[in-house]
Amino acid sequence: MRHGKKVNHLGRTDSHRKAMLANMASSLILHKRITTTLAKAKALRVYVEPILTKAKNDTTHSRRTVFSYLQDKETVTILFREIAEKIANRPGGYTRIIKMENRLGDNAEMALIELVDYNTVYGKDAGKTEKKSTRRRGGSGKGKAAAAPTAATTATTTAAPVVEDAVVIEEPKAEAPVVAEAAPVAEAPEAPAAEETPEAPAANEENAEKGE
Repeated sequence: MRHGKKVNHLGRTDSHRKAMLANMASSLILHKRITTTLAKAKALRVYVEPILTKAKNDTTHSRRTVFSYLQDKETVTILFREIAEKIANRPGGYTRIIKMENRLGDNAEMALIELVDYNTVYGKDAGKTEKKSTRRRGGSGKGKAAAAPTAATTATTTAAPVVEDAVVIEEPKAEAPVVAEAAPVAEAPEAPAAEETPEAPAANEENAEKGE
């Protein structure tokens, strides 16, 4: 009987379980967060946190010990070069598990496991950004009130050039009498045409006399 044994075998043999946890630990180190079932996330936390603690001491022995678990040179390099610097001042608790919605197919409990020092949602920095956003929103009303007088001044400054343009447009209107004076000159040749029109009745009278 297995009374009191806290190790979750995850329905796998010992070799299969170790290989799966090694691959999940490598993915967590490379991508900083992974999504898996809640049971696997809890088992991975127990597996990977001692490895992260071992990475704080950058020696050849520590590198060989970590490599015996992960079996991936690239992951070991990133762990000792980047992640070890981030977690240097953290006394344990390197990972965080966040529960998510159940999986649609089999309704399994899902969870997100991530490295605490690489999160972008929780923490003091996220709180500071939210406070700044509220301050900006509160100051927007004052900004609108201050913008009203500036808008009025700009309206007055833009209205002044319009008056000047009106004065410039009125100057060519003084040339209108010149066009009016030229009009009588054009009417002079029309007088003979008006005089020629009465000759037509005279010609008609001569024809009438001949017809008699």
